[in-house]
Amino acid sequence: MNLKEQVGYKAVDFVKDGMVVGLGTGSTVYYFIHAIAEKVKQGLNVELVSTSIQSVELAKSLGLSVKELEEVDHIDIVVDGVDEMDKEFNAIKGGGAALFREKVVADIADTIIWIYDESKDVEKLGAFNLPVEILPFGYTHTIRKMEELDLKPVLRYKDDKVLITDNSNYIVDLHLGYGFNIKEVKEKLSTIVGVVEHGLFLNMCKYCIKGTNEGPVIITNNTI
Repeated sequence: MNLKEQVGYKAVDFVKDGMVVGLGTGSTVYYFIHAIAEKVKQGLNVELVSTSIQSVELAKSLGLSVKELEEVDHIDIVVDGVDEMDKEFNAIKGGGAALFREKVVADIADTIIWIYDESKDVEKLGAFNLPVEILPFGYTHTIRKMEELDLKPVLRYKDDKVLITDNSNYIVDLHLGYGFNIKEVKEKLSTIVGVVEHGLFLNMCKYCIKGTNEGPVIITNNTI
């Protein structure tokens, strides 16, 4: 197994019969969804919700049924990936442009599990650009405000077109640099009209499963 695959399959150990499970998004969660599908075929009974259309389509292709978020009254656990994670359990997410739905699902979930390979483990955030989801209406003005606040925004494109999120919004990536001031950036973003959500997921996870060459390592966050 590669590192992503080992943590994806390890995360299934946290899933118990009767749970409502949130499916994250991305190349690591891809393996978790495959692992869930195998367990369901073996008799595991779970309800599933998702953080993206991409993950819904993958789950359905594997024979899984996925409910709309409004159809469940709670989420027991969500398993998702990260783009970076520091020692204080602060993460950057949104490389897959699903950050808003990922944050909504994480906010509802009783237990959050981040899965990632050891290359995502950092001392400080910032080598990975910070994604921010913004409204298309007036987006040039939103970006101009970000520039005025020295947030170094770059509108994200895909296939030579502006990327459109599952919520029909745009993504701006902030090129803040390694070791940026998290509190300061959060405060600046909170003042900008047109910002839907940012990709800072701060001290939210109860468990991390990190893929290493020696096998998956489970890290418990004892602060929450």
